[in-house]
Amino acid sequence: MPEHLVFSHHQITPLLAKDAVPVRSLSPDLGLSEIQVHRVSSGWAFPDGAILTEAQINLIHRDQKSCFVFVDGQLEKIETFSSRTNRYYSLIPTPGAPTMLISGIPMHRIKDTTPDKDTRQKLKALGKPFGRILDTATGLGYTAIMAAQTADLVVTIEFDPTVHEICRHNPWSAELFTRPNILPLIGDSADLVAAFPDGSFAAVIHDPPTFALAGAMYAFEFYQHLYRILKPGGRLFHYIGNPEKRYGATTGRGVVDRLSQAGFRVMAKPRAFGVLAVK
Repeated sequence: MPEHLVFSHHQITPLLAKDAVPVRSLSPDLGLSEIQVHRVSSGWAFPDGAILTEAQINLIHRDQKSCFVFVDGQLEKIETFSSRTNRYYSLIPTPGAPTMLISGIPMHRIKDTTPDKDTRQKLKALGKPFGRILDTATGLGYTAIMAAQTADLVVTIEFDPTVHEICRHNPWSAELFTRPNILPLIGDSADLVAAFPDGSFAAVIHDPPTFALAGAMYAFEFYQHLYRILKPGGRLFHYIGNPEKRYGATTGRGVVDRLSQAGFRVMAKPRAFGVLAVK
């Protein structure tokens, strides 16, 4: 059983059944595994004896936009505020991996997909990652974790240390801190990328926040550094947004122009909502 139990309404739905079944399967980690829980007078008992009460089950069920960690018999929403960025972060459930809201804006595509499927689509657009990989925006770490399945090393950068607090409560982010071939860094990607030696990486995954939140990560100078730190023939996947929406179309034109000026050959990857750029 995981050290910390994490639930959303998706996981506790079976416990709401009105029948008398004494034992049920329940995921304690947002769908990654299952355990057996036993009905008791006040709720449902876990293998270690902890009890999730009927009142707690109903609370989770009512709040379908939150994930909860269960510690010492108490439920806590997985949410926090960053004084560094003045942003509010919360983990929200989906039928697959959870996503994170950044001041109300979802970090991943969740309409007609899930964050884990969205991440696979981005990596498919990049091509199978080998060698040293740079992930310029860690977020919940899904990109770094999936890339590390085939890469020698994934260096992943997160601007706000508060995001790592969310990751440490998210079961789907656990390998960000346990995989030996993932190096998580805290810092400004614009500064760290400028300091990397030439030809350091075989590929880069660039999935930045929106232009309004992180304009420097869309700048020509930043793209020049990405070109410089890639090996010859190196690939860059740049997430932009839905090309059929105004933001994606407008931002995309500027991105393609600046990447081309930096020396990249650029190809549209509309299914992944981004572009592939090759050195």
